[in-house]
Amino acid sequence: MAAGTPVILVVGDSLSAEYGLKRGTGWVALLEQRLAREKIAARVVNASISGDTTSGGRSRLPALLQQHKPTHVVLELGGNDALRGLPLSGTEQNLAWMTEAAQKAGARVLLVGMQVPPNYGTDYANRFSGLFAKVAKERKAGLVPFLLAGVGDLADATALFQSDGIHPKAEAQPRMLENVWPELKKLLR
Repeated sequence: MAAGTPVILVVGDSLSAEYGLKRGTGWVALLEQRLAREKIAARVVNASISGDTTSGGRSRLPALLQQHKPTHVVLELGGNDALRGLPLSGTEQNLAWMTEAAQKAGARVLLVGMQVPPNYGTDYANRFSGLFAKVAKERKAGLVPFLLAGVGDLADATALFQSDGIHPKAEAQPRMLENVWPELKKLLR
């Protein structure tokens, strides 16, 4: 890749780390293929770790920014915070901090939102999904409201998920990329 080539850093959890999938079939790998097909010269660095939380991402981000010097940062974190019942204020603060840190390092930021299952209660679910939009608006970052739109919100979504009911199968990955791609493409212009 030539100097000046965009570097897209993806900092996520198992949904971006190809958990339970054959290597090269996750949405981040499909993103690399999409960039090549559309003749957009860009390098993708997938720094996603299964089980990661926003606090884990926050602690790893400074070194990642220094090492990779990304022009674009995709933050796909927060789902594990909710699954662990961590305070929403901490999730929001961590996402805001990471967004600011990436922007200060010269990167454009795309926040990838998540939703929690209804058994968490309507109030918690609404506040959780809303915090991604709030951080994106306050920090003037891009936003994908829900990574699993068209996957996790179907009437019978079980066919698209692995046996754990949490991690999407390979068949769902193209749809996940379709949720991210329009917003990322705007930032790449």
